[in-house]
Amino acid sequence: MKNDRKLLLSAALLIPLFCGSAHAEIVVGFITGLSGPVSTIGIPNAKGVQAGLHYQGEIDGEKIRVIQLDDSSDPTIATRNVRKLVEQDQVDFLIGTSGAPQTVAMAVTAVELQVPMIAISPISPVAPGEGGPWVAQVPQPTELLVQGIVDHMKANEVGTVAFIGFSDAFGDLMYGSLVKAAETAGIRVVSNERYGRADTSVTAQVLRALSSRPDAVMIGGTGTSGALPVLALKDRGYKGTVYGNHGLISADFLRIAGTAANGIICPTGPVTAAEQLPESNPIRAVALAYRAAYEKANGGPPSDGFSAYGFDGWIAFVDAAKRAKASGAEPRTPAFRKALREAIFSTREFVGTQGIYNFKPDNRDWVDERARVLIRIEDGKWKLLPPL
Repeated sequence: MKNDRKLLLSAALLIPLFCGSAHAEIVVGFITGLSGPVSTIGIPNAKGVQAGLHYQGEIDGEKIRVIQLDDSSDPTIATRNVRKLVEQDQVDFLIGTSGAPQTVAMAVTAVELQVPMIAISPISPVAPGEGGPWVAQVPQPTELLVQGIVDHMKANEVGTVAFIGFSDAFGDLMYGSLVKAAETAGIRVVSNERYGRADTSVTAQVLRALSSRPDAVMIGGTGTSGALPVLALKDRGYKGTVYGNHGLISADFLRIAGTAANGIICPTGPVTAAEQLPESNPIRAVALAYRAAYEKANGGPPSDGFSAYGFDGWIAFVDAAKRAKASGAEPRTPAFRKALREAIFSTREFVGTQGIYNFKPDNRDWVDERARVLIRIEDGKWKLLPPL
């Protein structure tokens, strides 16, 4: 972990020693969880931003300066980091962070301080600030992802499903989305079991869930912690279908879950199965370009589903920053922040690795079904399932 952190910081803090332009440089504040229980997401997020920086690290010949801070998987530290970046470092833009609670804390503070931000973890839309919204996000809405699961359940005649997920904002998002979609599909949610990200056992929760004799189980946990219920279900000999979520798309999850992960069906972004997408899909080319940039920036290919969110957040920012600079506003000023916010929320049909983005002022429906595929885990690999 210590070596990873040094690598990430040294690679991300690209501070130009000399700049021949009279224009002020654009400065980005990037917060992620390099330590703590969410670091299995935060480190890949950071590597994704590094890939984006390698892919597009300048605008009009001027390098973008990045200041990266670790929030230690703590919402309070995330808030403090935002204030430092804005009030002391005067950043033009914010991107981050890892985990829903931390991202909510970061977003609320960004709105308060009127700095545009792109969230790279899924959160409920935050209230807009003065003059309009300040926070966009790249992760697919939880409702969109869970709808894919429920559609698969209905097609396979699942009548009852038990839920086992985190006891935090992410778990709430997953469970609420499941209840809403399942009710419409005529599927009964028969259990709502929760556990903490730092817990080491979920035996009691799994036993209670299985006592309801569900046809299927949905996991609302992520990363290595998401493997706990998967392993417990295997230990209890559960034979029904297990559904996961995009937060299980990681090498760390596969390493911990092992063969217990076989057969799990997850909704995720198209980048997970980039080479399996048809060549006519515009996301395929961007997703493959991301993989090439990631390998050059990080010394190896990606093996997770989180770094691509960092990459998409970065390239969407660069696209908006180019348009904001054309307005004539100088970076490091309130006028530029406003121009950047307006540029972000005028983004239309922008192709990323996880979807095609249309950021709208109401912060809803920024991606559609093109941002979701279903995959089945088979012997440590992601197999793309055909459309229903």
